[in-house]
Amino acid sequence: MTEKPIGEMTFEDAMRALEEAVAALERGDVPLEESIALSERAMKLRQHCEAKLRDAEAKIEAMTLDASGNPTGTKPAEGL
Repeated sequence: MTEKPIGEMTFEDAMRALEEAVAALERGDVPLEESIALSERAMKLRQHCEAKLRDAEAKIEAMTLDASGNPTGTKPAEGL
Protein backbone atom coordinates (compact mmCIF):
# COMPACT_ATOMS: atom_id res chain seq x y z
CA MET A 1 0.00 0.00 0.00
CA THR A 2 1.28 3.48 -0.87
CA GLU A 3 1.48 6.01 1.95
CA LYS A 4 -0.86 8.97 1.63
CA PRO A 5 0.99 12.25 1.04
CA ILE A 6 1.29 14.15 4.31
CA GLY A 7 -0.19 17.32 2.82
CA GLU A 8 -3.42 15.45 2.06
CA MET A 9 -3.80 14.00 5.56
CA THR A 10 -6.33 15.16 8.10
CA PHE A 11 -5.03 16.03 11.55
CA GLU A 12 -6.30 12.70 12.88
CA ASP A 13 -4.65 10.70 10.08
CA ALA A 14 -1.36 12.51 10.59
CA MET A 15 -1.45 11.97 14.36
CA ARG A 16 -2.14 8.27 13.89
CA ALA A 17 0.76 7.96 11.42
CA LEU A 18 3.02 9.91 13.77
CA GLU A 19 2.14 7.64 16.69
CA GLU A 20 2.86 4.56 14.54
CA ALA A 21 6.22 5.98 13.45
CA VAL A 22 7.23 6.82 17.00
CA ALA A 23 6.20 3.36 18.22
CA ALA A 24 8.29 1.69 15.50
CA LEU A 25 11.29 3.86 16.36
CA GLU A 26 10.91 3.16 20.08
CA ARG A 27 10.79 -0.61 19.46
CA GLY A 28 14.12 -0.29 17.68
CA ASP A 29 13.38 -3.15 15.35
CA VAL A 30 13.82 -1.28 12.06
CA PRO A 31 17.08 -1.10 10.10
CA LEU A 32 19.17 2.07 10.30
CA GLU A 33 18.25 3.45 6.86
CA GLU A 34 14.56 2.83 7.52
CA SER A 35 14.89 4.47 10.95
CA ILE A 36 16.34 7.58 9.34
CA ALA A 37 13.53 7.74 6.76
CA LEU A 38 10.94 7.09 9.46
CA SER A 39 12.41 9.86 11.63
CA GLU A 40 12.26 12.31 8.72
CA ARG A 41 8.63 11.37 8.01
CA ALA A 42 7.77 11.69 11.71
CA MET A 43 9.23 15.20 11.75
CA LYS A 44 7.14 16.18 8.70
CA LEU A 45 4.04 14.65 10.29
CA ARG A 46 4.65 16.65 13.48
CA GLN A 47 5.01 19.86 11.48
CA HIS A 48 1.79 19.07 9.59
CA CYS A 49 -0.09 18.46 12.85
CA GLU A 50 1.23 21.71 14.33
CA ALA A 51 0.12 23.64 11.24
CA LYS A 52 -3.36 22.08 11.40
CA LEU A 53 -3.63 23.04 15.08
CA ARG A 54 -2.51 26.62 14.38
CA ASP A 55 -5.13 26.91 11.63
CA ALA A 56 -7.85 25.59 13.93
CA GLU A 57 -6.77 27.93 16.73
CA ALA A 58 -6.88 30.93 14.38
CA LYS A 59 -10.42 30.02 13.30
CA ILE A 60 -11.58 29.66 16.90
CA GLU A 61 -9.98 32.95 17.91
CA ALA A 62 -11.67 34.68 14.99
CA MET A 63 -15.21 33.65 15.98
CA THR A 64 -17.42 36.48 17.14
CA LEU A 65 -20.24 36.13 19.65
CA ASP A 66 -23.34 38.17 20.38
CA ALA A 67 -24.32 39.37 23.88
CA SER A 68 -25.84 35.96 24.63
CA GLY A 69 -22.69 34.12 23.63
CA ASN A 70 -24.08 32.79 20.36
CA PRO A 71 -21.75 32.67 17.35
CA THR A 72 -22.48 35.48 14.91
CA GLY A 73 -19.69 35.02 12.42
CA THR A 74 -15.97 35.51 12.23
CA LYS A 75 -13.51 38.35 12.08
CA PRO A 76 -10.04 38.28 10.57
CA ALA A 77 -7.52 36.82 13.01
CA GLU A 78 -4.49 38.95 13.80
CA GLY A 79 -1.50 38.26 11.62
CA LEU A 80 -3.48 36.50 8.88
